[in-house]
Amino acid sequence: MYKKEINYTKYILFGLLLCNATAGLILWDLTKPQPLEVNFFDIGQGDAIFIQTPQQHQILIDGGPSSTAILRKLSQTMPYWDRTIDLIILTHPEHDHIAGLIEVLKSYKVENILWTGIIRNTAEYKEWQKIIQDEGANIIIAQAGVKIFSGNSSEYYKLEVLYPFESLESQEIKSVNNTSVIARLSFGENSFLFTGDAFKSVENELIEEGIYLDSDVLKVGHHGSKTSTAQEFIEAVSPKIAVIQCGRNNRYGHPYPETLATLEKFDINILRTDQNGDIKIFSDGSNLKIKTQDNYGLSSF
Repeated sequence: MYKKEINYTKYILFGLLLCNATAGLILWDLTKPQPLEVNFFDIGQGDAIFIQTPQQHQILIDGGPSSTAILRKLSQTMPYWDRTIDLIILTHPEHDHIAGLIEVLKSYKVENILWTGIIRNTAEYKEWQKIIQDEGANIIIAQAGVKIFSGNSSEYYKLEVLYPFESLESQEIKSVNNTSVIARLSFGENSFLFTGDAFKSVENELIEEGIYLDSDVLKVGHHGSKTSTAQEFIEAVSPKIAVIQCGRNNRYGHPYPETLATLEKFDINILRTDQNGDIKIFSDGSNLKIKTQDNYGLSSF
């Protein structure tokens, strides 16, 4: 009986030592500088971009066309106990951007929602309006000059709305794609430009207004349609990497050969969710690293 008690004591002591060692490793890991992580989800024919900042702030831009797809991607990316998202951005209320967000709002506590506030007469839009009221999140109306940022050190990041130029709240606008929120995320020397489905006419407006567009990573407008990605716009953005979010064998023929030719002309690294699956881009503020679903290794850029 005495020997058994001694053995149990050894097991307990060993367990405590193991717990202490594990806690020390976790603490050491948390003190390491954290990267900015931008996930371009493969959710079919639509947009869904999940950003985790060095401060562990979580931002979701659009939710794609399917509630099941976006919830699955979030569960794979976020810790299972984390049921809060700091900020949701709806670029514009079209099905392939808004549908998934409705279910996200039902499943997660969302602190802030940024969108244009335009009016649409669809059942999906009405459900969106009801659920954001029920959610009780802080509503931010998107217009140029709105900035979301954190910190003043090496971990500083800034998300700035570049378009629309003025508030579109409570307006009913025929071309919903051209109301897309366009935003630029910067972290150290690296930057990302998110364009929604904005057409070339909006791209030209940004250039004419002298908006600073230069960015390392461009989320290509309108899933690579020929309606977006003018050559002059690409020259102004001067991206190293272009990400196209589109579905496999989609009925629209996205991305268009014209768009791909424009990007290839400037020797831009093209990544596509229909070919590469999920695309993760990490930034330490100076360098970019890419991880795609079809290539589990990290590639520097």
